[in-house]
Amino acid sequence: MIEIGRLPNSRAAQAFVDYLKGEHIDCQIEPQMQGVAILVVHDKDIERARKEFAHFIAHPYDSKYLQASWEHGDTHTKLDYGAPSLQLFTQFITGAGPITLIIFALCSIIFAAMNLGFANQTYEALSYFGAVPNADFSQFWRVFTPSLLHFSAMHIIFNLLWWWYLGGKIETRIGTAPLLILLLVAGTLPNIVQYYVSGPNFGGLSGVVYAVAGYTWVMGIRKPAAGIGLPPSYMGFMLIWLVLGFTDVLGISVANGAHIGGLIIGLAQGLFDSRKVTH
Repeated sequence: MIEIGRLPNSRAAQAFVDYLKGEHIDCQIEPQMQGVAILVVHDKDIERARKEFAHFIAHPYDSKYLQASWEHGDTHTKLDYGAPSLQLFTQFITGAGPITLIIFALCSIIFAAMNLGFANQTYEALSYFGAVPNADFSQFWRVFTPSLLHFSAMHIIFNLLWWWYLGGKIETRIGTAPLLILLLVAGTLPNIVQYYVSGPNFGGLSGVVYAVAGYTWVMGIRKPAAGIGLPPSYMGFMLIWLVLGFTDVLGISVANGAHIGGLIIGLAQGLFDSRKVTH
């Protein structure tokens, strides 16, 4: 048997497998540490199954999958999804990889510290070069750590939701290495750009978020078999938000330099990786 891809939960996996059965493709699901693997039994069905998988990723709510569950699903099989809260937690964990979850946790802990009486100490330790006294270039981590700082609930919620959703897709379906490269490059170079645009007082993961958005969008267009993609409406929203950052409409200070820098990095890496990723 050959794995053709993974889905974040058993419900989605079972719906897809039921559809493949209707197409006379012998397959099964297998729970993994990260999501549920789709396994195809016969080599002759691999290519067709991969094409169907790519379509399912792009159109998971297509009515044909629901119809397939009614026609080909095993009515004797009862999947135990547990309590709703447990199911939500399981989906959160299986929908992401270790890098995605570590950065999610770090940003959350740092934000909590900044709102529990340690704002000055946290900012002094993690802000960009020149933001506080004695923050010199020997403290190399400062080129990256501003990406972990967030200054409002809306700021961190917006960034972490996109990070989990898009970063988790990249890590679970393509691998940890591409996401780690995006994180390190888009978490540093856009900070340098932002420094020269507005000075050292900035923070947030949004440069990285725009990088994973650009990467996911390009991969979805150029390499749909990789199993990730960003609907045009979502990408349109991100671009509108980017443009609004240059106006006073949002009423907040926006790191436009980091956003543009991150987007360019994500698009560039997506173009590069889409030439070599095979599934």
